[in-house]
Amino acid sequence: MGDDPALKEGAAATPEKTFKDAARAWFNAREAQWVSGYAARIWSRLDADVFPKIGGKDVSTITSVEILALLRVIEDRNGLEMAKRVRQTISLVFRYAVANGWALQDPAAPIAVAMKSAPRQQHREALKEDQLHDFFAAMANNSGDRATALGLKIIAHTFVRTSELRLATWAEIDGDTWRIEASKMKIRKEHIVPLSPQVRAMFDGLKDLAGTSPFILPGQSGHKPTSENTLIYGLYRLGYHSRASVHEFRSTALTILNESGLWRADAIERQLAHFPANEVRSAFNAALYLDERRKMMMWYSDLLDRHEKKKSKSQPVKKKSDTDLTDLLS
Repeated sequence: MGDDPALKEGAAATPEKTFKDAARAWFNAREAQWVSGYAARIWSRLDADVFPKIGGKDVSTITSVEILALLRVIEDRNGLEMAKRVRQTISLVFRYAVANGWALQDPAAPIAVAMKSAPRQQHREALKEDQLHDFFAAMANNSGDRATALGLKIIAHTFVRTSELRLATWAEIDGDTWRIEASKMKIRKEHIVPLSPQVRAMFDGLKDLAGTSPFILPGQSGHKPTSENTLIYGLYRLGYHSRASVHEFRSTALTILNESGLWRADAIERQLAHFPANEVRSAFNAALYLDERRKMMMWYSDLLDRHEKKKSKSQPVKKKSDTDLTDLLS
């Protein structure tokens, strides 16, 4: 038997490594530094759009043409930004593979210049206070999914980030307090959300819908949280496509609470889970200003209720009297 030229060159010295193998190794090496929601999104994108095309191929043989082809599929379903993110993830996997000797180059790197450019997006402004009635009216007239509607209302009242509600479990709810785990927070610290009676009633409604699922907003199987697009698509169905995003409820609350003149800026910022630049991260206190924040969240829910119950757009919102406000802040 003659000598195999490939063996002479040492081509068989490095065992075959599939792209999915390389991606899993890269993911495992990086996962500890990510919040759980972000990690889940990264793997979900790979699983849905990348592995079916190149997951089983030897990572050293994949070409730029193959990668661009799968990215074109994502672009063609109006996912230009998503295609850009997927390319970046694929490139990181290849760079990890090169560092480990599984591949000689990153074929995803040169593709950036061949990808379609997303059109300039119009800036979506946060809802103004005088637009809240129309929002709640649109919600009342919508026949969509009740769990999604309740989720949107909870975000409007509590102004948490979408992922914080989407990934929330019933174990985080304790009476009139919602304690969001540090791993789900952008600041990587526990966050406390005082719950007004209105919001507690919304959670009760979701509990009936969730059944035995540990998630407040479960997906169809009940074993995983709802999709990351559920709430934004729910907002779109209300007629707010290109007019507002779920995240903008945070800006709405920030403006209204600051302009009311009733609450200290530090209490507002803490309720928004903004990390002060002059505060030592290890000393972050989730319960700071909590008594004031409880009163503030009740006041804000009452204000949203008044907007929701207005009979017409022109009808002014009835404000609490000075006496009522004194009682509230005492």
